[in-house]
Amino acid sequence: MEVERLKKRLLQEEVKRRRRNSPTYRLLVVLVPVLVLLIGAGIAYYVSTLEERLHDTFAEAEALVLKGEYDAAIGRYRDIYEDHPDFVLAPRALFRTGEVQNLFLKQFGDALLSFHQLEQDYPDAIFVSDALIHEAAIYKNRLADFGRAASLYQKLLDRGLQPADRFQYELSDCYFRLNNFEQARLEFENLLKSWPESTLVTEVEYRIGMTYALDGKLKEAENAFRTILKEKPDDPFAIEAKFGLATVLEEQERLREALKVLQELEGIYPAPDALRLKMEKIKDRIAKKKKAV
Repeated sequence: MEVERLKKRLLQEEVKRRRRNSPTYRLLVVLVPVLVLLIGAGIAYYVSTLEERLHDTFAEAEALVLKGEYDAAIGRYRDIYEDHPDFVLAPRALFRTGEVQNLFLKQFGDALLSFHQLEQDYPDAIFVSDALIHEAAIYKNRLADFGRAASLYQKLLDRGLQPADRFQYELSDCYFRLNNFEQARLEFENLLKSWPESTLVTEVEYRIGMTYALDGKLKEAENAFRTILKEKPDDPFAIEAKFGLATVLEEQERLREALKVLQELEGIYPAPDALRLKMEKIKDRIAKKKKAV
């Protein structure tokens, strides 16, 4: 048995010796280290140039947007945030995807998905705030989902984002469009209290008068409109307030007063046909009342 083992070992050593002495083995001994070095260098080069290439990809996407090639641009943006989500420009690329879908392609549902993904994957990215602004506008102005829009405008206010007075106005308007006039009025009044220097103040005062009128609180509406006319007679919204005043006077059957207010708007009201029709309607009602007497 010992002799057999010895023969086997000697045979194995002979095979190894022959391998080492073969041209193929000697070639591998030389080439393998070279190949390892080349592969390592290739990997190092790829890693070192990846960031530069991704920056170039983002620049290409931006150039495609300027050319109006929006789908191609979105493809470049996706190459960044889908294949390299940890790259510094990935959140921005995702935001730009939603922005292009919203503003240029009018793909509002897809835009919302992109913005939602941005919030989920990169909650601390600076672009999340801009995404929320886009989302709120889409829900309010494109999809007429005023309830969801209201919650988003409230979220923007809670985050302290600017312009806060504009977000408060949009929040108020959402409730107005939901026919929740009491809540709309409360939100408008909050704007006046929190931002008394806002350029929206007179418009908000007018909108408060409208909430009273639509709620059937005609005396309160009349007082709101008269306050604007007294304190800000030259403001552009004074014209709308005068038309609103005529409307609530008519609702109170004070037809001659209403007609007089409307006559003061002749030549300055921006919708002359609507003014003329309203005056004719009130004149007819006055004439019918005279006949009834």
